[in-house]
Amino acid sequence: MTTTRDRILDALETLLVERGMSQVTLENVAATAGISKGGLLYHFKSKDALLAGLVRRLGDRTAEQLAQARAQGRSVAEWYLQTPDLDNDSDALELALYRSMVAAMRTVEGPQDDEDDEVRGALTEVMSSWNDGLTDELDDPVRADLIRLVGDGVYLRALLGLPAIPPDRYRAVVARLLDR
Repeated sequence: MTTTRDRILDALETLLVERGMSQVTLENVAATAGISKGGLLYHFKSKDALLAGLVRRLGDRTAEQLAQARAQGRSVAEWYLQTPDLDNDSDALELALYRSMVAAMRTVEGPQDDEDDEVRGALTEVMSSWNDGLTDELDDPVRADLIRLVGDGVYLRALLGLPAIPPDRYRAVVARLLDR
């Protein structure tokens, strides 16, 4: 059963992907979700809280993907180093959402080190959970950092629409990082 909170976040995703960050207003999100602005504010006290909610939701989806990968016998490191498949609708939508979230992060006002920045705080929580999974799995924290940085770079290339690293070379990179 879809909750009102889920409908609001679905509406935010739709606006971000289909119309861009400039169209993300509390009024537009509420209208797209089919609720009043007051109803939206009941669940999310501000635009920043709404965006932070989306970051956390994307983090929850990622945790589900990681759990599925582990159930299939893949390690956290293997999962982190996977390349997005742009022919897969799910991966393409995920990239569009992350691209929109990067745009949203650029609109957050205040200094980079503002401890009250809810969106940045949510992103830090999500990224920390991924990092924790790698460091828990691997005995070497430097190797965990290398894997995280390579995975982040591969994902950033996809977000920016840059050409992927040739598959044979990337398989060799992954093999070296995983000591295969």
